[in-house]
Amino acid sequence: GVQTCALPISPGRSVVAGVTVHRFPVARPRDYAQFDALNLRVSTGASRRPLFLQEEWMRVQGPWAPALAEWLTTHARRFDCVVCVPYLYWTTWAVLETVPGLAPVVMHPAIHDEAVLSLSLFDRMFRATNAFALSTPEEVDLIRARFGFDPRGAVVGIGIEPGTGDPNRFRAATGLGDAPYLVYVGRVQAAKGAGELIDFFCTYKQRRLADDLRLVLVGEPLLPVPERDDIIVTGFVEESVRDDAVTGCLALVMPSFYESFSIVLADAFARGRPALVQASCAALAGQARRSAAAVPYRGYAEFEVAVDALREDPALADAMGAAGRNFVRREYDWDVVLDRYEALLAAAIRGEVAQIGRAHV
Repeated sequence: GVQTCALPISPGRSVVAGVTVHRFPVARPRDYAQFDALNLRVSTGASRRPLFLQEEWMRVQGPWAPALAEWLTTHARRFDCVVCVPYLYWTTWAVLETVPGLAPVVMHPAIHDEAVLSLSLFDRMFRATNAFALSTPEEVDLIRARFGFDPRGAVVGIGIEPGTGDPNRFRAATGLGDAPYLVYVGRVQAAKGAGELIDFFCTYKQRRLADDLRLVLVGEPLLPVPERDDIIVTGFVEESVRDDAVTGCLALVMPSFYESFSIVLADAFARGRPALVQASCAALAGQARRSAAAVPYRGYAEFEVAVDALREDPALADAMGAAGRNFVRREYDWDVVLDRYEALLAAAIRGEVAQIGRAHV
């Protein structure tokens, strides 16, 4: 079981649920003005991006904790392996600059096709990794395409808890009554596709004037949301409220273009609900295809057809939801994921990590 305990916020050594934890101070918090300017320069590719500039970008992005690198230099040999996650941040860069040759390194890259992935700094990092713990087969394909080698490791997935929730409680709290609704979960921002989703929903309602469909946005709004009776914005909520909202939805909508694995989508499947997902995101389209529980859409016309199909055939929506629940039980049950992960760690420690073939997860 999971033990809940108060975590100290100061650097140093502590024991949490029987596990020794070493915390290192962040030497300098991110300066967002400095980072945004540097990030624009390195991510557009419009100018030269020498390695020293990329390394400065990595340091400014952070979290910059130089004491961690110093500690690893002294202590890495004590460990059977060192695990880092995700590929993007300074802490992982520091591990892969320090640890190779001292201990095997297992990386959870959480990789997706984004502009900064083209930086040459990542070539060295990915080639220095002994084993990759991946969430989807699409990550395997992206590593092959970007770095030109067949990665060693395994597609282990991510553990998902069984789904629970009280949709009647959510409907009563929000005044939804019996109205069907689509639900979005996460920060309501353009980078996550939320702006496009809102536009698509408003267009759908213009074309279905008498329709009682609602859109529920569960998360902090970071872009303007139209003030309409058929769009409900909850803001940041407790997990129980989020779970209630997902359990009672017609379908979850995951419109993000950049995902390596969607926990929100898997949570909806665990609650027996179908989904609509952004077809332009390879990982989401893959999760939809393997589960038979989601419809990938690209553009408004496909979005409209998918919504109509679920509205007109409740049995289809329920069957997709049941397929999603079975998929999560089969592939993302904690025991299943941990068996894969422990096997990967053991292989990394032995130095016998195989190349990854096309997996079924």
